[in-house]
Amino acid sequence: MEKADKSCLCENCEFREVVIKYLDDESIKKLCANKKEGLYRKGEIIYYQDDKISDFKYLKRGLVKLYRRNGLNDEQIIAITRNFDFINSMSVFKEEKYRFSVAALEDSEICSINIEIIKKLLTENGNFATGILIRMSNIYEKIITQCLEIRKRNLAGRVAYVLLYFVSEVYNSNIYDLPVSRKEIADYIGMSTANVIRTLSDFKKEGIINTEGKTIEILDIKKLELISDKG
Repeated sequence: MEKADKSCLCENCEFREVVIKYLDDESIKKLCANKKEGLYRKGEIIYYQDDKISDFKYLKRGLVKLYRRNGLNDEQIIAITRNFDFINSMSVFKEEKYRFSVAALEDSEICSINIEIIKKLLTENGNFATGILIRMSNIYEKIITQCLEIRKRNLAGRVAYVLLYFVSEVYNSNIYDLPVSRKEIADYIGMSTANVIRTLSDFKKEGIINTEGKTIEILDIKKLELISDKG
């Protein structure tokens, strides 16, 4: 049997790891033949809440936010997620429509595979199904943990936690262009935009951070970590 060309699967991708570990060459070829890649510019919507689910999606490159709108049309940010995370919820396997929206926070590349193909492979291969569910569960455990960590902190602690998240989980750098607005930070941590602006201003006055437009530089990471931990 002709071997599958696995070059269509991204290096360092958790989905690639599951596919190669559990699927045979014929199934891999089928996935590769049906995989689509799409580039979304910063601010573009990848899918809307209540859109019909047609694909299983994962983030190849970039940064996205998962959010929903409440009855007052206010935005509630559920998570900010990075490279190689699945950006579908568990509900893709039982619902017909998405329960939240996803938008690109920076230029992002999304890989999509028809959901019916994925469902068929899940029913035919228990190990593949387990591998996918474990990885999706890990991602959702991280989202829940982040929500709980944010909730237990006060205002300053919440803002510090978000700034440190970008340092350690997204950019691996103490200086970066903040990919979200002050309002989006407020929506994410459950505080007002005015409070977020005031807290960032306080951090700057205290010499903890420096800001120039969108650029954030962490000047005293130990102090910021202390505020996050004690918050």
